[in-house]
Amino acid sequence: MGQERVTSFVRGHVQGVGFRWWTRARALELGLVGHARNLEDGRVEVVAQGPAEALDDLVRLLQEQPSTTRRPGRVSGVVCQWSQPRPGVVGFRES
Repeated sequence: MGQERVTSFVRGHVQGVGFRWWTRARALELGLVGHARNLEDGRVEVVAQGPAEALDDLVRLLQEQPSTTRRPGRVSGVVCQWSQPRPGVVGFRES
């Protein structure tokens, strides 16, 4: 299975509620690497790399309405940009 990279911009009430921690936990469960970080405009940027199927699962969890996984906060939209993976990315961090 091929490796891919997705950058997801998540908007809504997603800062200060544990959203990045929740995203990190889901990404690690799916075997993904990358990061989740707060942006100045109130969105959270989620960058993840790994198998395409696992990335699809993560994006589905980010978009799910209503969340069945007790996702913190409230997501009003997710915009994704797909690209080629970058070498040397290890682990999944919150920043």
